[in-house]
This record gives sequence, C-alpha cells and structure tokens, in this order.
Amino acid sequence: MTSGDPVQTPRRVDRAGIVIAALLAVLAAVLLWDARGLQTTAMYGMGPEAMPVVVATGVALLAIGNFIDALRGNLPARESADPVPVVLILVGLTLLIAIVGFGGGFILATSALFVTTSAAFGRRAVVVDSIIAVVMSTLIYLVFDRLLTLSLPAGPLERLL
Repeated sequence: MTSGDPVQTPRRVDRAGIVIAALLAVLAAVLLWDARGLQTTAMYGMGPEAMPVVVATGVALLAIGNFIDALRGNLPARESADPVPVVLILVGLTLLIAIVGFGGGFILATSALFVTTSAAFGRRAVVVDSIIAVVMSTLIYLVFDRLLTLSLPAGPLERLL
C-alpha cells in the first residue's frame, strides 16, 4: 500500500443477505418442481411449463447474485422497517381471502384490499378510498364478466349487476 491510498475497512458478510439468497433459491426450486407437474398439451414447441421455468431461472439468478453480494458485503444498508404498513397489507389480503371464501364476492373483496393497501401507503381518506374502490372494482368486474366473459367470484353486489 502506498502512503496515498485510503484505508479501506474490511466488509463483513451480510448474514441477512445470505438468508434472502437461500429463500430465493428455495423459491426457484419450488417453481421448477411445480412446473414439472404441469401437463404438456403442445404437440411441439413450448407448453405451459415454459413460463414457470423462465421465472424460476430468473429467481435462481437473483439468488446467486444476492449470495455473491452478501458474501462480499456489497448489499446496501437496509433502512429500519415500520411494521404497520406490512400488517395493513396482510390484513387486506386476509380480508380478500375471507370475503371471497364466505361468498362476499369480487367487488367487496378487492375493495377491502384497496382500502387497506391505500392506508398502508399513508392515505387516511377511508370513505373516499372506499367509494373509489367500489367503483373501480365494479368496473373491473363488469369488464371481466361482460366483455371478456370470464367468471369472477360472485357475491350479493355482483348478483345485482
């Protein structure tokens, strides 16, 4: 080292980054395993298993890159996390599953998810967000149901349409 070189502090292995890399690798393996179970309907060319394999490959590459950066200590410093937004979004997802599961329908379920997600992002206009959510969910339902003729979970509001 010459006298003009700045002193570099040795970087530490990022253990959380290694855990994230391992979780990404497990996810890639699950995707590949699940893709194997898809029935091939194409006589030639690609079948339905092609896209999960592409996604799994991308996730595996992310796992490898994350692992290398974690070993080198090159991952950026993480900010402190506020658990409230994460909990709000999880509550919204739980409401979505519960409302659809108990027959509440697509419009109410996605409206609940919209309102909780907007609250998670810091918006506090619950009444306005509820109105926006119901209008947007209704429009989306009508597009899927009437224009695309795809069925979405029907509930009391959907039966009125």
